[in-house]
Amino acid sequence: MESLLSKLGAFAYKNAYNRLIVAGGETSGAITSALNFTLFYIGKEIAPGVPTLIPTHQPNFHLILKSGNFGNKEFFLEALEE
Repeated sequence: MESLLSKLGAFAYKNAYNRLIVAGGETSGAITSALNFTLFYIGKEIAPGVPTLIPTHQPNFHLILKSGNFGNKEFFLEALEE
């Protein structure tokens, strides 16, 4: 599953999507590896422990990585509004 989702994330990035919201620790790792993102600026916090990540080489792209039980039931709506 992580392989498929990492390909989907790479497709979105290459096709000028400016935001990607990822749920799941393993999936988050697979997507950041597929995108070759290694260094980020820390942006606005969406939920406690879940900030917006902005790749240093691509400041117009926002990545939100949610793992485990972080965030409330409105998390994805709040992340979309960020």
